[in-house]
Amino acid sequence: MRVLRSFFKPGWLLLAVFVVAFAAACFAILAPWQLGKNSDTEHRNDLIRAATGTAPVPIDELAPPGSSFDADHEWREVTLRGRYLVQGQVLLRFRYSDERPAVEALTPFQISGSDRIIVVNRGIVPSSTDGTFTIPTPPDGDVTISARLMKSEGTSPGKEPRVENGAATAYTIDTAQLAKTTGMRLESFYVQLSPQQPGSLGEIELPQLESGPYLSYGLQWLAFGVMVPLGAGYFIYNEVKARRAKKASPEVEAVDEPVPTAKSERERFRRALRETGQRSGNDVSAKTVAGVGEGAADSASDDAVRAKLAARYGK
Repeated sequence: MRVLRSFFKPGWLLLAVFVVAFAAACFAILAPWQLGKNSDTEHRNDLIRAATGTAPVPIDELAPPGSSFDADHEWREVTLRGRYLVQGQVLLRFRYSDERPAVEALTPFQISGSDRIIVVNRGIVPSSTDGTFTIPTPPDGDVTISARLMKSEGTSPGKEPRVENGAATAYTIDTAQLAKTTGMRLESFYVQLSPQQPGSLGEIELPQLESGPYLSYGLQWLAFGVMVPLGAGYFIYNEVKARRAKKASPEVEAVDEPVPTAKSERERFRRALRETGQRSGNDVSAKTVAGVGEGAADSASDDAVRAKLAARYGK
């Protein structure tokens, strides 16, 4: 229990908060975000596959007047008869074609015999060599066109349509914002003109039917959400195991060395003299250590050694 209480410290608590917050973000935000994008891409691909294999139908069949737009009908090709309203044209900025800056022409189209006005994306126009744009005008009078149904886009704050150099421009195809700019009552969706139609410009190709990396990214975030808590748990387990092993191991007690006494010092000195006498000559039992400044000493007995010790240390 004492080992577990040691984890209730600021460092360990911060680690626990980080692990829980990261895992929660992976499971509740990051993984659903990527998996949701993958689902949207797959749904769009399914709609495009179905639309490209279906013949065009009159617009009233898929988008009747007064009804809300059905997103499941996006990319379906419809036919419209009416006339272009060039005075309400808006240029869509920040597009590219043939590695050059380009714009897309958004021209309102009024259905014949009604007051319905639908924005038509007529296509893309690259810039000329001097950086300017020349937008061909659509034909006058009533024409019949084929186009694909598209849902309206959103607009980020600060990116609303505006008038620049005498031309209305926009960043996205937001029909609600375009209605404010043109002063016209526009439908809540728009259409993308098919190639080789009256008033068509550069073709805008259909998106490639690829799922993208969103599924793998979502699975990676799920894996991270599992791996981080497991890694923290494994680290805590090893820490607890190490602490318990240290607590269970016997501690080595320190042994105090005895304080040397006079008697022990005499014994140590006696042993040192004996060893010195044994190393000083060939006959170990017959010779002793000579005094300083004297010649070779005669062989000494134990009594002589004791006499020297008594003279130096006393009895």
